[in-house]
Amino acid sequence: MSNVTTQGTVAASTAATAPKGKLKASAHADANPAKAGWFTKIFLGILVVLWTVPTLGTLVTSFRTLDDANTSGWWEVFYKPELWSRLTVQNYVDAWNGGGASTANMGESFINSFAIALPSTFIPILIAAFAAYAFTFMEFKGRETLFIVIVSLLVVPNFVAFIPLQQIYNNLQLVGFPKVWLAHVGFGMSLAIFILRNYMQTLPKSVIESAKIDGASHYKIFYQLILPMSVPALAAFAIFQFLWVWNDLMVALVFLGPGDDEPVTVALTGLRNQLGQGWNLTTAGGILSMLVPMAVFLLLQRYFVRGLTAGAVKG
Repeated sequence: MSNVTTQGTVAASTAATAPKGKLKASAHADANPAKAGWFTKIFLGILVVLWTVPTLGTLVTSFRTLDDANTSGWWEVFYKPELWSRLTVQNYVDAWNGGGASTANMGESFINSFAIALPSTFIPILIAAFAAYAFTFMEFKGRETLFIVIVSLLVVPNFVAFIPLQQIYNNLQLVGFPKVWLAHVGFGMSLAIFILRNYMQTLPKSVIESAKIDGASHYKIFYQLILPMSVPALAAFAIFQFLWVWNDLMVALVFLGPGDDEPVTVALTGLRNQLGQGWNLTTAGGILSMLVPMAVFLLLQRYFVRGLTAGAVKG
């Protein structure tokens, strides 16, 4: 007891004799320990400019006529008022309806992209949620080894499976959207299990044990407890998977190709014909293709951050 009292007295006297400037500096540092320095701000500012300028140029060019785009730079719009009167939305109309020099139809391709992206997002979430629950709350032989094998598949490039998958599809006479669904489900399953399993490990075990004591089965625990509590992680992976599938070109080009079932990414490459005509429609089509991913991310961004950070620190 005397040691504790002595230590408290020494600490109090030290604090009393410390310079006020140092105390203020220490309190200010504790209040904002992660304040960015000037170098960090400059570096981040440069990154923002490098990332934003091309997008801004694409946006401005999408409203310009082909003649203006060929004869002047897009930045001249900001200081030449005579160019403002020639801005038009005709590029968007032609890109959406397939007019002008292009035969691609972005309107139909949007429907195809939704038909591809939605099943390719929800199917792996459902399967991976079951698997993550088993890896977290169920005991079976080889559980950790099997989890390591599944997660290690993340390092395997997707394109190495294209030829074997195509051969399997040909043998099964599989055509259309199911080919792309199965490919995206397989490619996204490892990441889904990894994210969901890490998140479920942070859930309170006492709730699960109480449910088991009350006689709840694994199915009841999964549907009534685990799924509602795992919404942030499910939303985080849903954003990842949806954006990846929506912006994918390689899988769609290999298993679908140009045609009636082409998604937005394939149609975007077809806005310009072989003679180079219609390239002005590509900028308008690119802006249209950005709208859906931006809306999805903005609507679900709070779940995105919570789902990624929840399983980062265990404890």
